[in-house]
Amino acid sequence: MAFKKFVVGCFDEEGALFAAVKKTRQSGYKIHDVFTPMPIHGLDKAMGLRETSLHTAGFIYGITGTTTALSGIGWIFNSSWPLNFGGKSHFSLPAWIPITFELTVLFSAVGMVMTFCYLCQMAPFVKKHHFHPRSTDDKFVMVIECTDKTNEAAVESFLQGLGATDVNTQVAETGWWLGRYDKERTPFGLKSTQPAV
Repeated sequence: MAFKKFVVGCFDEEGALFAAVKKTRQSGYKIHDVFTPMPIHGLDKAMGLRETSLHTAGFIYGITGTTTALSGIGWIFNSSWPLNFGGKSHFSLPAWIPITFELTVLFSAVGMVMTFCYLCQMAPFVKKHHFHPRSTDDKFVMVIECTDKTNEAAVESFLQGLGATDVNTQVAETGWWLGRYDKERTPFGLKSTQPAV
């Protein structure tokens, strides 16, 4: 896993962060991520993020559930264990609707949750670098990814000019690791750069 350098700017207000995100993109800096204590409407568009495809995944999972239900019930009542319920036909689609609906919802819900957790790298025992301990409390944090040509001092002064109250440069792991935050080393031998909270 790779370590990269980031410039982190903290803002006290939502409006200051929103304006800073727009000016940062206009200046050509690469925004790694923005952390806010609550959802901010329109921030994804200001960051230039594409629309999520989670709804498409949910549709695919739902169709899979529908197909599984109809195939399973059809095979059971027509081939594996055909029973005569009061003279009804073996292929009785109206009677299968409740089970088909429930399996469609189950596949869609569980599949979307698992896909969301995978895309956000959220799972038990999975840890990621926290750029600021108050990013889930009352601070709005913008993280700018640095390249070999980036002047960190210029980026820091740029963020301070946009209204950032706390600006610093951090070297952090870009991926995730297994283990605890209070350990100096992860199970894979990589040093954790988690700041003290």
